Amino acid sequence: MRKKLISMPYRRKAEGKTDYRKRMTLLMSGKPRLVVRRSHNHMLVQIIEYHEDGDKVLATAHSSELKKLGWKYGTGNLPSSYLVGLLAGKKALSKGVAECIVDLGLQSPVAKSGLYAAVKGAVDSGLAVPHSKEAFPDENRLTGKHISDFKSDGNQFSRYRKDNLRLDGITAQFKELKDRIMKV
Repeated sequence: MRKKLISMPYRRKAEGKTDYRKRMTLLMSGKPRLVVRRSHNHMLVQIIEYHEDGDKVLATAHSSELKKLGWKYGTGNLPSSYLVGLLAGKKALSKGVAECIVDLGLQSPVAKSGLYAAVKGAVDSGLAVPHSKEAFPDENRLTGKHISDFKSDGNQFSRYRKDNLRLDGITAQFKELKDRIMKV
């Protein structure tokens, strides 16, 4: 009687957290990765370098850092995603990283989404990242103009009203925070 060998997948593959084939393709470039991860209300952008004994994080920016810099609006929208990418790019440049490649992980790469807004922020900071301009959101959406033009009659943006924030103030605060980050 022959015994059948069973091969077990790697733990992270079985949990649906890592696509090892895609990861290996990215690592073969030899460049650091611009890792973009999105949750419902936050954005995380990291510059990660591969080492045999484990990946090394060179720079990190999280949308909660924007609050410390004076951002009063939500941290899950396109303007905040762009600013997080810009902040991560500036941190990476200060650590000597000049170029990297995009790693979106298992997230769906939808053009003009918050993921690509973060990548656009990193590109605008001065990082050399291979990209396609067609994937980036347009400038009005990046600055929050689409939010300031929105006419809300329901309870959408109720948190902004509760905090006495005007929808038309988001573009001004975006420009102010962008200038502050670019000076760093």
